[in-house]
Order: sequence, then structure tokens, then C-alpha cells
Amino acid sequence: MPFDLITVPCLSDNYAFLLHGDGKTAVVDVPEAAPIVAALELREWSADEIWITHHHSDHIGGVEELRAKYGSLVRGATADAARLPPLDQSHGDEETFDFAGATVRVMDVPGHTVGHIAFYVADAGAVFTADSLMALGCGRLFEGTADQMWASLSKLAALPPETLVCSGHEYTAANAAFAKTIEPESTALAWRSADINSARAQGQPTVPSTLQLELDTNPFLRAGLQSVKTRLDMDGESDARVFAEIRRRKDSF
Repeated sequence: MPFDLITVPCLSDNYAFLLHGDGKTAVVDVPEAAPIVAALELREWSADEIWITHHHSDHIGGVEELRAKYGSLVRGATADAARLPPLDQSHGDEETFDFAGATVRVMDVPGHTVGHIAFYVADAGAVFTADSLMALGCGRLFEGTADQMWASLSKLAALPPETLVCSGHEYTAANAAFAKTIEPESTALAWRSADINSARAQGQPTVPSTLQLELDTNPFLRAGLQSVKTRLDMDGESDARVFAEIRRRKDSF
């Protein structure tokens, strides 16, 4: 079934997403209400549902304003409900719900926060990952562990490679600069970096990306590759240990 997917810039470097199908619209994360309202009104859509990925204020700041305006049904993680705006429907790992005739799969993806979830909509060919898997990166480990985040990324990496990865921030250029320190000879990364610079020069977002593109260029997804382990002098180390080292390097980059 056809879906429309709209990327909405919010705040200084956040993104919200509109998923529209069968006359209904879901808004994924609400950093602030005004840009989302403008995007909805431009298309004469309503915010029928709001899906929250995690509790950080730059992802939920406009939820109540949007809910008040449209009477939206709000969904989020059962495990993190105490830190989220009041939920109309709460969901655990691998639970599903229907939206516009499509099945939405809820995926527990801790690491950035312990209550972070992603929403995978196979019929739309999209996964909404916010600050778990990001374009050329992953979220900082504010609450979870490296092992948790590696498990989360591995779960997301198993989705179909053509899946659109709808992440929560415009960090891609900075992430590309770091990625080059891990795989400086990567032709795929060089091409992607050029595309990122071109998009940003035209004021265009660099998200969503495709999962295949992330598998080819995102250093955090590539921690299990022997070539990466050798480059980091970590031959024989576990994938999770290598991921932790890449995350450590990014934190001080």
C-alpha cells in the first residue's frame, strides 16, 4: 500500500517524520510543534497519532501542543512510560499495532536511553530509529551500555537492506568526518561524504538514508568486520568490544 513519508526539520538539528497513508497521518517524535503543524497544514493532513521513541526533551517537547490541537493518540514504550507524556497506548518489545492498514512493529533498542524504541513499518519500507541507529552514527550511550547498543544495532541491521532509516538528527556531516578516521580508504564512504556535502549545501536533509548505505559506510554497524578490527589493532576481540572502542573514539572526536 502506498505511504507518503515527510522529513520535518525542527529545532536546530532535529527531525520529526510524518507517515501518511489511507487518509491517516502519524507523527514520529515532536521536538516542537510549529514546523510539524505547518507541514501538516500544507498537505491538509491531521496528526492522528504521535509515536514517541524516547523521553529526551528534544523529541517530546511539542507533544502536548500537537495533541491538544489534533486530539492525537499518543504511543510510546511501556517500560519508559513514567518519563514520557501521558500515553494512550503503550508498547513493549516486538509488540505490533495497526496503522492505516499496515502492521507496525515496536523494537526495543536501548543504548542511548534504556527505554528507547524504534518503529518498523514494513509496508512503508521504513524504520524510525531516532537516536539509536543514526545516519553514519549512533546515539551517545547516556544510559545504556555498549553491549546493549551493539545488540540494538545488530537487531536493526537485520531488517531488509532497502529499508529507509529515519533517524532523529542532522549530524551526518560530522559523523562522516569521524567515519573516515575508522576507514580512511573507503570509496563508499568518500562517495557518501560528497553526497552529504552537496545535500547540505542545498539545504536538504541527509535523512532518511537506506540501511544498505549504513551497512556499507556506518562505522558503528561495521564493528564486526575483520578489516575494521585489524585497522583498530583489535584482532580477536568481540564485535561488541570493537563497537565500544569506536563509540569511545567518537565521544572524544
